[in-house]
Amino acid sequence: MNTSRDLVGYANSPPHPQWPGNARIAVQFVVNYEEGAECSIELGDSKSESFISEMVGAEAHLNARSAAMESLYEYGSRTGFWRLHRLFTERGIAVTVFGVAVALAQNPAAVEAMQAAEWEIASHGLRWIDYQCVPEDLEREHLQKAIELHREITGEIPLGWYLGRTSPNTASLIAENGNFIYSSDSYSDDLPYYSIINEMKQLIIPYSLDMNDMKFVAYNGFTDGESFFRYLKDSFDFLYSEGAESPRMMTVGLHCRIAGRPGRTAAVARFIDHIRAHDSVWIPRRIDLARHWLSVCPT
Repeated sequence: MNTSRDLVGYANSPPHPQWPGNARIAVQFVVNYEEGAECSIELGDSKSESFISEMVGAEAHLNARSAAMESLYEYGSRTGFWRLHRLFTERGIAVTVFGVAVALAQNPAAVEAMQAAEWEIASHGLRWIDYQCVPEDLEREHLQKAIELHREITGEIPLGWYLGRTSPNTASLIAENGNFIYSSDSYSDDLPYYSIINEMKQLIIPYSLDMNDMKFVAYNGFTDGESFFRYLKDSFDFLYSEGAESPRMMTVGLHCRIAGRPGRTAAVARFIDHIRAHDSVWIPRRIDLARHWLSVCPT
């Protein structure tokens, strides 16, 4: 059967990543910054946002604004971001931000705080919209505009990429662009890997949707901070055990408007304290992880 999918991967023989300090596990935190770039009549969209919010199952309003949905997103930029920023800076952990360019442009103070903390700001696309049915030429245009606006805001082009709400063309457009050291639009492994896309090699650092606070706002998700903490702890403990023979990677995905709520930030704090109680744990930014992988596993 002819298929472009790789259903084998590393099989039962993953490469040894040689994490710094002989770490058994690399734990990476991502903070998604999307607030202000979601579907909005004010931004020229035909409907309001309905995705990843406290109003589980909310329907988009056609040709109308949703004041409640807008305010839920605004919580992330006004309050949630700063709570997460305090948590990570007080514990001396530099994270990777998946930053939507239009969202970053509307909150210069947050961008300044990210840079002062030496957080990596990777690109999360131009807009926080679903690209599944967006024409290829328009998605290519949005990609280039995302890079240009990102550079205007931060002074640098982004080296990492995660769109999340991808189209069938996204992977090839990223490889074609050639600006990115890594892409994270995959959930298919516990370690980085290389993908050949249109005869171009692309480093993929997989992301996680299970170790992710978005499950707080899903029908089958976490019900409280304790269930989130317990799942993160169990995942870490199992991967840490496996890492004695074959070191692993773990990614925790957070959103300002979700994990930035106090009861959930408390769970993230407990998890950080849990991993800090273990030896042989590396907590890098994604760009650090990518550069390390390129060095020790170049093929």
